[in-house]
Amino acid sequence: MSAAFTTTRTSRRQFLTLLGISAAAVSCGTATATGGSSGEQITSLKYQGAVGAVTLPELAADLGYLGNVTLDWVGNTISGPQDIQSAATGQTHFGSAFNGAVIKLASTKAPIKAVISSYGSDQYSYGGYYVLEDSPIRSARDLIGKKVGMNTLGAHYQALLDIYLSRGGLSKEDAAKVEPLVVPPVNTEQSLRAKQIEVGVLTGVLRDKALATGGIRPLFTDVELLGPFSAGTYIMTERFIKENPDTVRTFVTGVAKAIEWSRTTPREQVIARMTEIVKKRGRNEDTATLQFWHSYGVAETGGRIEDKGFQLWLDWLGDRGEIKKGQLKAADLYTNEFNGYGKG
Repeated sequence: MSAAFTTTRTSRRQFLTLLGISAAAVSCGTATATGGSSGEQITSLKYQGAVGAVTLPELAADLGYLGNVTLDWVGNTISGPQDIQSAATGQTHFGSAFNGAVIKLASTKAPIKAVISSYGSDQYSYGGYYVLEDSPIRSARDLIGKKVGMNTLGAHYQALLDIYLSRGGLSKEDAAKVEPLVVPPVNTEQSLRAKQIEVGVLTGVLRDKALATGGIRPLFTDVELLGPFSAGTYIMTERFIKENPDTVRTFVTGVAKAIEWSRTTPREQVIARMTEIVKKRGRNEDTATLQFWHSYGVAETGGRIEDKGFQLWLDWLGDRGEIKKGQLKAADLYTNEFNGYGKG
């Protein structure tokens, strides 16, 4: 899904440093992917994709929902934070990340705005925190002193773990004794079965394959914890939005239509369309994992963004001291102005 996975350990300090670099680059005017000075709007959007996957903009383009707007693939992203950093510094025109990462970037005064939801969790697509079948771990308190493997720290899955521990009645002192670790998603199942970690976060095809093998069970899932929710958004710079409003409107509305197409079209047809897209773009990618696609998980109709999509993470980051409480307001982080889906 769109919360692309990192395969290396990223410390909080390194992450915030990268965000600071991104903000400085934008404020110094180094961004290159902006509107033209001639007054003509840009209609070819640079972006990063994901190996063996079809992003919502790619699906929208193939379905003919982007009109005169075209996509210019410049490579594949290594993570959500990297994807939005590229957009903030003008290397691309849009990027997608976990809303908490969007908040962190905005807190560095990077002039960005979320324009439409990009992924989320529902009954079909979700992140699960799995333990071995015979594990004694049954509750939040059982996690004290235990290792929890996840794709990256300071993002979606660490946030959900913290919420689970808090709702389970753990004090901050006890919660600090639970050890989140970076484990590449492709190695999570193996690490769990080898008892190198006590809990592993599994999603998508990796989750389905692990469950099919057997011997593991969920401790909890993010959708059980919060209900269906949109977790990430596509962002653009405020400058690009201001200089290219028609392009932004076409892009956002097209992505909204693609969200609803994927939601209302039989799953087999969606997978077939995605498989065709991957094959014809000629990047020598394996299409096998597409067979395990279930949904993009976007909760709201047409991907419209709501305050709650950011407020939960604003509170979490504020409690962790990673942003100042009250520094940002949810409503200032996004706009639905350019989403014409369902408006006639």
